[in-house]
Amino acid sequence: MSVSFRQGLVNARSHIAMILGLLLAFGLIVFLEGWEGLKPPENLPRLQELQDIPSPTCTLLSQTEREWAAAAWRYFENNLQPKTGLVNSADGFPSTTLWDTASYLLALISARRLELIPRHVFDQRLSQALLSLDRLDLFEGLLPNKAYSSETLAMSGYDNTPSPKGIGWSAIDLARLLVPLHIIVWDYPEHSPEARKILSRWSWTALADKGQLVGAAVRSGKTVLVQEGRLGYEQYAARAAALAGLDMSVAGDHYAFLSLRPQYGVDVPTDQRDASTLDAHNYVLSEPYILDGLEFGGGRLSGEFAWRVYLAQEKRWQKTGILTAVSEDHIDQDPYFVYNTVFVNGEFWKAITDDGKDAEAFKTLSTKAAFGWHALYRTKYTAKLLEAVKSLYDPQRGWQAGVYEKNGQPNRSINANTNAVVLESLAFMQNGPLLPIRRSPQMASQP
Repeated sequence: MSVSFRQGLVNARSHIAMILGLLLAFGLIVFLEGWEGLKPPENLPRLQELQDIPSPTCTLLSQTEREWAAAAWRYFENNLQPKTGLVNSADGFPSTTLWDTASYLLALISARRLELIPRHVFDQRLSQALLSLDRLDLFEGLLPNKAYSSETLAMSGYDNTPSPKGIGWSAIDLARLLVPLHIIVWDYPEHSPEARKILSRWSWTALADKGQLVGAAVRSGKTVLVQEGRLGYEQYAARAAALAGLDMSVAGDHYAFLSLRPQYGVDVPTDQRDASTLDAHNYVLSEPYILDGLEFGGGRLSGEFAWRVYLAQEKRWQKTGILTAVSEDHIDQDPYFVYNTVFVNGEFWKAITDDGKDAEAFKTLSTKAAFGWHALYRTKYTAKLLEAVKSLYDPQRGWQAGVYEKNGQPNRSINANTNAVVLESLAFMQNGPLLPIRRSPQMASQP
């Protein structure tokens, strides 16, 4: 039976609304990419005073690189919870965060684009994970809690202790989850209704206030709203949050709190806000800049800042002989999670815990940072980084997190974030960015 044009529009109105919403979100992203906010500081050196940023082309992976990708994917096969379809944040530890779940979804998408898994496996895994996300109990009925049991979906603390009321939400983690959700909507339309159901159920407007990212924490039994993000993480998360149409005019401004600090001849972008005045650490490390490049394709400002952060690490190696690729990482001993930094709270090359305690003994050459920087730049130095970590995998378990600087021993933690970034990096090398804002390089193969 034929229908009129008018009736067709009525029938399709939900799909049209979704498309218009996505176009608006991408318009906001492009706006953030081109907008410079405050006038650039006068002392910001021009990019060409450093050197041109490498921009390698996509190439098919070698057989060895495909074996590396298969090892990374094995982690997600081993740690899948069959009842929920979610994945453990660390090997054998039945807990997950929204950041870890985003990592899993991006690993799943990367594995499919590299043809490590057939389409029906991808579809089944994706549907089950999205269904579980839609079933999550929400903190105060607004947004997902910071952590959940990957086995039961019960709200928990980071140590996987049950927390029926929850411990708050992380704006940074939730913004990252928007990246795979929007890839799903754009590239896998048969799963769009599942993704849209999640997007419409959660109260995304609670994530932003006056152009900034807002998280929630529980202190002395009371919920407290806190600004989240420092330079690097903040702009990466702002770009992702803009996908939901949120006002990120402050969080997306690279210049708002910028302070350039010299190190080994490189002016390193740091955040003026630190733990001495505000209850947050201004970590400068590899991960947010790597993810911005792998997922969005970078940008004029984020690309320049990424290159400066990378170059400082290469210069440290040139000056000290210490191979350097630092990031946040799980470690295989107490305190189990450490921020290895280029700069934090007024000091270069410090390693600290999330509560600011010294963790110098756990400085690490990070596997995921080595893979990420190599995918983005493929320089002689990134080749050295890759050479240093290329043996840190078990084909049956996945990739270890890195190598300790102090003694050269492996950091034997095997976790979702490390293996997801390895997969994202290899997928980028072959196919370019996962969610490019601007036109990406010619793909070497199709998903």
